Amino acid sequence: MIWLFHIIIFLASCLVLSWLSSRLIKSLIQIAKFLGWREFIIAFFVMAFAASLPNLFVGLNAAWQGIPELSFGDIIGGNLVDLTLVMAIAIFFSKNPISTKSEMVQKSAIFTAIIAVLPLLLVVDGTLNRFDGLVLLAAFVVYSVWVFSKKERFSKVYHNHEENIITGFKHFLVNLVKILLLLGLLLVMSQIIVTSAQFFSSKLGISLSLVGILIVGLGNCFPEAYFSIISARKGKNWLVLGDLMGSVIVSTTLVLGIVALIAPFEIKDFSPFLIARIFLIVGSLFALLFIRSGRKITKKEGLLLLGIYITFLLTEIFLK
Repeated sequence: MIWLFHIIIFLASCLVLSWLSSRLIKSLIQIAKFLGWREFIIAFFVMAFAASLPNLFVGLNAAWQGIPELSFGDIIGGNLVDLTLVMAIAIFFSKNPISTKSEMVQKSAIFTAIIAVLPLLLVVDGTLNRFDGLVLLAAFVVYSVWVFSKKERFSKVYHNHEENIITGFKHFLVNLVKILLLLGLLLVMSQIIVTSAQFFSSKLGISLSLVGILIVGLGNCFPEAYFSIISARKGKNWLVLGDLMGSVIVSTTLVLGIVALIAPFEIKDFSPFLIARIFLIVGSLFALLFIRSGRKITKKEGLLLLGIYITFLLTEIFLK
């Protein structure tokens, strides 16, 4: 009976997430128009921050409870999911290849790939201390300063958008309140999904490290996954790329950096992370290659990204 309850809750939460994401997109676009910002920046700094809140809560609780491998696995697994599975699914739902011609997207892709593997370099000594946390936070500051150092990187002129200042500001405030409410609901739904996923993993007897990589990391990616799918269906490629790149950068720099500052941790056994580390590096390099090569991501390249994630899952399952 309890299995049926968790399955129903899990599926219902997924459906609610889908609806919330569709509503969120409309408000994000309206705010982008009012501020004169690109949709990429709005998705990056709003959606990515919200999507990273579950990672933050999981990370802090795991560190305080003395199980940091769960948090580390969550970040590593989540980054791999975003750069392979979620990006591939978004491409499949898009009517056309996802354009990556923008200079900002091209350079952000390089930064995203570097950030995704940065924690792997910092924990080579077996610890993630406060200095490592500062390095991660500094990486986020560097990227933010780069984005806002030139107006053309974040600004955009919207045509056929005639609205007086007072009316526009009122609509801006209304949309801002809507976004805050929707983000709160997204957070609740994603946490329900993570809880259900943890229940399934405990009943199936999967190790704690693999729970972080395979279950929690995947569960925490549901908000950006639904958001990316619906954005792709509406042809909003900027929102897809901003969401995915932002989720990787924010979770890796801000979330992991804050966790390291508050509760530095040591990982004594790296063996559960070996396969995930290898595939994260491979996935990051392929995602970077596809974004920069043809200035667009095609469905064939999406299949390759999906293949990387499926290969990762099969390797984890059969080797463990």
